[in-house]
Amino acid sequence: MQIVIIAAYLLFVCVFGVYIMRKLVKDSDDFMVAGRSLSKAVLAGTLLATFVGSGTIVGGASFVFQYGPFAGIFFFLGTPIGVLILYFWLADKVRVAARYTVPEILEIRYGKAARAVSALIILFAFIGITSYQFIGGGKVLHITTGIPEWQATLIAAAIIIFLATIGGLVSVAYTDFISAIFILVSLIAAVPLILSQTGGLDGMVAALPEAKQTLTGGLTLPQMLGYFLPLFLLLLGDQNVYQRFSAAENPKTARIAAIGFFVGSVLTIGIILVLAASAAVLLPEIDPATAVLSLANQKLPVLLGGMLLAAAVAIIITTGNSYLLSASANVMYDLHGSLMGRTVAPERRLMFDRLAVVGLGVLAYALGTFFPTILALQMYSYTMYGAAITPALLAALVWRKATPAGGLSAILTGGVATLVWELALGKPLGWNSVLFALPCSVAVLVIVSLATATRENEERATRAIAGAR
Repeated sequence: MQIVIIAAYLLFVCVFGVYIMRKLVKDSDDFMVAGRSLSKAVLAGTLLATFVGSGTIVGGASFVFQYGPFAGIFFFLGTPIGVLILYFWLADKVRVAARYTVPEILEIRYGKAARAVSALIILFAFIGITSYQFIGGGKVLHITTGIPEWQATLIAAAIIIFLATIGGLVSVAYTDFISAIFILVSLIAAVPLILSQTGGLDGMVAALPEAKQTLTGGLTLPQMLGYFLPLFLLLLGDQNVYQRFSAAENPKTARIAAIGFFVGSVLTIGIILVLAASAAVLLPEIDPATAVLSLANQKLPVLLGGMLLAAAVAIIITTGNSYLLSASANVMYDLHGSLMGRTVAPERRLMFDRLAVVGLGVLAYALGTFFPTILALQMYSYTMYGAAITPALLAALVWRKATPAGGLSAILTGGVATLVWELALGKPLGWNSVLFALPCSVAVLVIVSLATATRENEERATRAIAGAR
C-alpha cells in the first residue's frame, strides 16, 4: 500500500509537470522565473515546499532525535526569523529588482568579478543541497521498498532531475503548491495518532532521556550557534527564495506570500519537532536520519503511513528540483553569459537551460559520496552560502558604504574560510564552520569597505539601493 501511494504521487507530479510544461513553458523566461506571473497562493506554496526539504525531514529530524525537541527549536528558529526579515525588509525590494540570480544583484554594487566568484560559490553550495535531497529520497525509497540504498538514491536523483528539466520554475512552482498542501495535510493527520502512543506531549517529553529534555540537549552554546546560523543565513540570502519573489506578479504579492511562507514553515517545523522527538521515544534504536520515515513506516496505519512517506518524498523532490533549477541559472546567466561573454539565441536558450540542469544533477549525485551524513552535508552547504554570499548581499541592498573591493573580499573570504575549516582543519572543537567563516567574512567586508570608501562609490550605492526599493 505504501509503495502504491508513493508511486501514485510520483506519477501524478511527473504527469502534471509535463502538462504544465506543454501549456505554460514557451521560453527561457518561463523556465527560470515562471514569466513573473505567480499568484500569492502558488508563490507561498512553492516557497514552503522549496525550503522545507531533506534538510528538515531528514537532517533536522536527525538533530531533534539526537539532542531533543528544545534544542531542535533553536536549530529551526532561523527559518521563521528569516522569513519575518524577508517580509518587513527584503521581499518587495527583490521583486522590484527583478533579476534572475543573486550574482546579478551583487554585480550592480561590486562589479563583474564579484558576480563570477559568487556564482561559483553558489554552485558549490546548491550542488551540495541538491545532493542531500537525492540521499534523502533514497532513504525513503529504501525504507519503503527494501531496494539497496544506492539504487534508491539513483532513482530519486533521476526523478528530481527529470522534473527540474522538463518545465523549469513554472512547472516546479505549481507542483510545489500541490505538494505543499499534501505535505501539511499528511503531517497534521499523523500528529494525534503518534502522540496517542507516547501519552501526549507531556508523556513524550517525560519519556526522553534526561539530556534530551534540556534546552541545549548537551551541546555547548557555540555548537548551538553553529547549527542555528547556517539555516538562518541561507534563508536571508537564498537565491532560490529571491528567484521566487522575482517571479511574483508584483511586489505586493511577494510580501503577502511571505506571510503564507511564515505560517506554513512554523506549522511544518512544529510537527517535525513532535514527530522526531516521538521517534526517539518509540523507536530509540533506529538511525536518527530516518526518525520521521521509520515512524511513518512502523507506527502509523498503512494508509496514513504511506501518505506521510509520500509527503516526505514530496518535500525532498520539490526542494531538489528547485535548487537544481536555481543553480542552472548561475551557469547560464552568470558564468556562460556574463563571465564568458557568450550569448545564446532565444530559440536555443531553453535547450541550454535544460542541459545545465542535467549536468549539475550528475555533479550533485557524485558529491553525496564524500559526506558521512545528511546533517554534515547540510551544514557545509548552508555555511558555504551563508558566510560567503549573505553578508555581501545584505550589504549590497542596505549599506551605502560597502565597496566593490569590500564585497568581493568578503565573498572570497567566506568561501575559502568554510573550506579551510571543514577540509583542511577538520572542524576543530567540533564546531561547524559558520562560527569561523561568518566572522571572517563580515570583518573583511567592513574593514576593506571602510578602507576603500569614496564619495563617488557612496553616491553610486545610494542610487543602487534606491533602485532596489
